[in-house]
Amino acid sequence: EHLVLDMNGTLTLDGNLIKGVTERINGLAKVMNIHVLTADTFGTAETVFRDLPIQLEIIAEENQAVRKWKYLQQLGPERTAAIGNGMNDHLMLGDAVLGIAVTGYEGLAGTALAAANIIAPSIESALDLLLYPARLIATLRN
Repeated sequence: EHLVLDMNGTLTLDGNLIKGVTERINGLAKVMNIHVLTADTFGTAETVFRDLPIQLEIIAEENQAVRKWKYLQQLGPERTAAIGNGMNDHLMLGDAVLGIAVTGYEGLAGTALAAANIIAPSIESALDLLLYPARLIATLRN
């Protein structure tokens, strides 16, 4: 029902949207509610996401991991997937019904790696897992 996304290092590089994200967000927005959580380090969030069908939440710099986790709790972790790459994403990745950590251009924090259900090499591949959910079958098969 919901997808919670980190911005910096996950959807953007140096404050700019990574190529291919727009099309994927537009596709996913047809089947789920998309939320982007960010401290907006580069001050570009409102511009970057202006034309995308997302709920943008700019959060305070302090206690970001807890703030993201609390946001997830409000949505219902059992109905929410999360994607991130940073140390401040580990609580939401670990509690979401599906947590996807992205390696990406900025790397992947060890805490996010340990908390996630799946590791994806890029944001494009992470979003594609949700656009084409049959891809999740082999990875999550128990």
